Amino acid sequence: MDQQTFSTKPADLKGPWDVAIIGSGPAALTAAIYTTRGAASTLILGGEIWGGQLMLTTEVDNFPGFPQGILGPKLMGEMRAQAERFGAEFVGQNVTAINISQQPFQITVNSQQYSARSIIIATGAETLWLDAPGVQKLIGRGVSSCAPCDAPFFKNKKVAVVGGGDSAMEEALVLTKYASEVTIIHRRDSFRASAAMQREVLENPKIKVVWNTEVTEVKGELKIESLELKNNKTGETSNFPVDGLFIAIGHKPGSEVFKGIIETDERGFIKKTTSDKRQETGYESATNVQGIFVAGDVHDARYKQAITAAGFGCMAGMDALKYLEISR
Repeated sequence: MDQQTFSTKPADLKGPWDVAIIGSGPAALTAAIYTTRGAASTLILGGEIWGGQLMLTTEVDNFPGFPQGILGPKLMGEMRAQAERFGAEFVGQNVTAINISQQPFQITVNSQQYSARSIIIATGAETLWLDAPGVQKLIGRGVSSCAPCDAPFFKNKKVAVVGGGDSAMEEALVLTKYASEVTIIHRRDSFRASAAMQREVLENPKIKVVWNTEVTEVKGELKIESLELKNNKTGETSNFPVDGLFIAIGHKPGSEVFKGIIETDERGFIKKTTSDKRQETGYESATNVQGIFVAGDVHDARYKQAITAAGFGCMAGMDALKYLEISR
């Protein structure tokens, strides 16, 4: 690719930029590393709360290259510094609207207007946490939403999973490889997970199920110690000692600002174009709008890992570079 095709930075901060990246988690920052190294002027609209879900984690042990682990906020700080070192500009404000009726695209950030020839949406997905006292205080101190990330910390310990869908079943099964006992707490009397997932869970000797029950409080000071449970049929309450609590009641993708513009599925996850269309164009991360790409958890309802988000960011960055080269 001829790197002289792109400008290094617009004379005016408002644009037009070659690429505007909306988001600031692993997908967004990886995309920025690729677009800047491809000599495309790159604006990161990172939001007022930047860094994604890794900013809420403590030790990250499953991101390649850190054999001793790394703190989530430190990893995100290193990614941001790397993107900025290659020339990305970072704006720590929220995008409030986009206009795709003209090219370059127009992006509204509060009262400011920015323009860009291409856009990468990498706004992530927010974990839906239980609305119970103690949950927020103990996130990263025994409360988690990612068994593949944190299960090894609970070797030979007693843990609980809240949820009744496929995600909860998957969390529980991963935890059985490490924990001594896994209890699924579900507010109904049946799971909504697929029959195959339910069968695998119910036949696992390490997994117990507590039906018709809700977590009303998570107790502990420096770490989780126990759960206060309430049976929603009888009203009976009990104290349930645990070393860890994994919450799997869903994710809310950060796609609200794009509704009516970018196609989403019924849950709000941004849809990529059809496989036939992706094969035809060669843009694996393309959305329904030409020149707008997507990366990370805002479209990935399955994996939800930092490393897969980074991989999707790489793909979107490379797709944007190819699009810019062809469309000039």
